[in-house]
Amino acid sequence: MRDLRLLPKAHLHTHLESTIRPGTLRELGGQPPAQDRPFTSFREFADQRAIMRALLVDRQHFRRIAEEFCQDEAAQGVRYAEVTFTAAAHGERVGDPDMPLEAVLEGLAAGAERYGIQTRVILDHSRRRPVERLWRSLALAAGHPQVIAVGLAGDESYPAAPFAEVFVAARDRGLHVVHHAGETAGPASIREALTRGHAERIGHGIRALEDPHLVAELRARRVPLEVCPFSNVLLGLVPSLAGHPLPHLVDAGLTVTLNTDGETPLAAEYQRAREIFRYSDTDLAGFARASVAASFAPAQLKTQLDAEIDRWLAS
Repeated sequence: MRDLRLLPKAHLHTHLESTIRPGTLRELGGQPPAQDRPFTSFREFADQRAIMRALLVDRQHFRRIAEEFCQDEAAQGVRYAEVTFTAAAHGERVGDPDMPLEAVLEGLAAGAERYGIQTRVILDHSRRRPVERLWRSLALAAGHPQVIAVGLAGDESYPAAPFAEVFVAARDRGLHVVHHAGETAGPASIREALTRGHAERIGHGIRALEDPHLVAELRARRVPLEVCPFSNVLLGLVPSLAGHPLPHLVDAGLTVTLNTDGETPLAAEYQRAREIFRYSDTDLAGFARASVAASFAPAQLKTQLDAEIDRWLAS
């Protein structure tokens, strides 16, 4: 079987703060999270990640994790990544609104040059936080062409509707919009993300299957889903990888991309799909192609990556 680390990939759903290396966490004074048991709740997961984020306090910390991200992603065969970062929240916490994003972009630029990977940034915003902070995220994005999208994350019991005006403004300014939905909440959260939230892609979206009409709409509109199987198990949202709805999403004719949420290497996610769901190399190349097509990468890069996927299959 072909080496999945060599399969050219786009990575669309990964949170920078969740990709910090265990060794880096220890050097920053933290403890790497255990990955051998599911969290008991989404709140436990969010609180644990908040502890990790609090370790990032100066410019070099942010720059370091971004450059290390590039090295680690490149080793997984990722040629293009859209990495999510909560810039405005970090800026408030460290007392410097601009520094965290500027430092991350410096690290990504250095990593791109050193490891041959292209990256862009999605600025996310917790649904639990004020609308004013999301406006600040939009202002941050305006100064950096590497920032290509904004979107909502966090507890989906909080509605998207209060933020609708921000997303209209984002679209008017040429930014893309992507939201987490259909992960911890049901199909209604996906519908709201599409309507009030103006989403072009859905982060996770696994609970769409509960509403056949929504499935038909997603299929007709070809809205990509950013599916993260290992993360869904880690957060206790599905009982096991074998019980994950990934194949049902595919069989329903939905546009499915494989991602990690930052909780596992991407090649390992593909390897699990191969081993658990018996997907062939042609199937796995199809997931890679879907990720490339659903990305916000330049058309020329998409054409290049498609050709590289062809070469991987021919090898």
